[in-house]
Amino acid sequence: MRSEFEVVTPVDGSVYVKRPCATERKVAAALKMARRKQKEWRDVPVAERASVCSRAVNAFVGRKKEIAEEISWQMGRPIRYAPGEVGGFEERARHMISIAETALADIAVEQKEGFNRFIRREPFGVVFTMAPWNYPYLTAVNSVIPAIMAGNVVILKHSSQTPLCAERIAQAFDDAELPEGVFQYLHLTHEQAEQIIQSSQVDFVCFTGSVNGGAAVEKAAAGRFIGTGLELGGKDPAYVRQDADLEHSVEGLVDGAFFNSGQSCCGIKRIYVHRSLYDEFVEAFADLARQCNLGNPLDSRTTLGPVVRTSAADLLRRQIEEAIKAGAKPLIDEALFPKNRRGTPYLAPQALTEVDHSMRVMTEESFGPLVGIMSVSSDDEAVDRMNDSRFGLTASVWTCDEEAAIKIGDRVSVGTWFMNRCDYLDPALAWTGVKQSGRGCTLSRVGYEHLTRPKSYHLRIST
Repeated sequence: MRSEFEVVTPVDGSVYVKRPCATERKVAAALKMARRKQKEWRDVPVAERASVCSRAVNAFVGRKKEIAEEISWQMGRPIRYAPGEVGGFEERARHMISIAETALADIAVEQKEGFNRFIRREPFGVVFTMAPWNYPYLTAVNSVIPAIMAGNVVILKHSSQTPLCAERIAQAFDDAELPEGVFQYLHLTHEQAEQIIQSSQVDFVCFTGSVNGGAAVEKAAAGRFIGTGLELGGKDPAYVRQDADLEHSVEGLVDGAFFNSGQSCCGIKRIYVHRSLYDEFVEAFADLARQCNLGNPLDSRTTLGPVVRTSAADLLRRQIEEAIKAGAKPLIDEALFPKNRRGTPYLAPQALTEVDHSMRVMTEESFGPLVGIMSVSSDDEAVDRMNDSRFGLTASVWTCDEEAAIKIGDRVSVGTWFMNRCDYLDPALAWTGVKQSGRGCTLSRVGYEHLTRPKSYHLRIST
């Protein structure tokens, strides 16, 4: 078992930081402390929990500049966009803090003479969160803040590509004087993470990552009868209807496909355009995509940074080459992007036409700046195409008809349905997926239901 790991930055291929993996003794001590401290933290009033968590958010936001630069170095996000992740962390955290008192309140039932009956939301205990590198803070905050607000304690394992993110969150909680042991982080190997899931000290697991990773979590938790929240990615489609605002659709979908170098579980990977708009849409989409500035993410002019590692870029290049051999047509000339080079993680944006669902590019997750565009003849065909996927995280329709958008959305198997926007998490709405996009829920008041268990009180009043 390895004793340390290195973060190789996609910026220039250098080693950005090294960290030791937690020892067995440290893991055991963290689990023991978490179990002990949770018994105390669960009795802290929600208002006091909110005060501490709010101070932690303040401390975190106060370091926006340093945090943004670290994001760029660790995973390649352009520096012009990296501060937005701090803003998103703040938005989600403050919303979940603000609704906790109501969301966690006792649930009243109809009155019955001689009895007092109600349902209480009870914390699970120790929550083990595993967060990925692509949105390192936005994925972590979805479970960390609500879990702590609900009276749980949290142990966070962050991706080995973004270990500084776990440390920054811990620093913010330390500044806020969160009691020791309520939040802890551990730098772990996959084998150590599996052992923690199997430990009797852990009561709930939150995982964001690949389908294979989610399957490994389920396997590790099998037989323990604990809950798991799994967000496992997607192959998210968009449908541009015949009545869509063309300019708005093109702008939104270029951004949805290529923001964060396309490394978003809810990014746009498939676009279906009504044939009456198809040619015009394709031309406008390609024109706007060509305006992306692929370059060093630390340069403020860069709008498209590298993907996380060279192997990821190579996989995407193979998907593109396979599709082209099968008849797909590339819209964007890679020569327009001098930084695009094989053997590096710098990859030009690409959109393919003449694609179909026999191609991997339209069925397998493409975690990078790559999208396929198909023509459809009707709403029915668009629905069939969107549903023809093993994933079901989000989907969007671009239309001027809200009633039609709702009717179409009722037929599409996804966790979130958008109209005239995409690739966004509203903290007031439940974040969830279907099929191989996962199960469970974060954010919104529904998210609190997944981080607590119901406990019924049936009290007979003596007379």
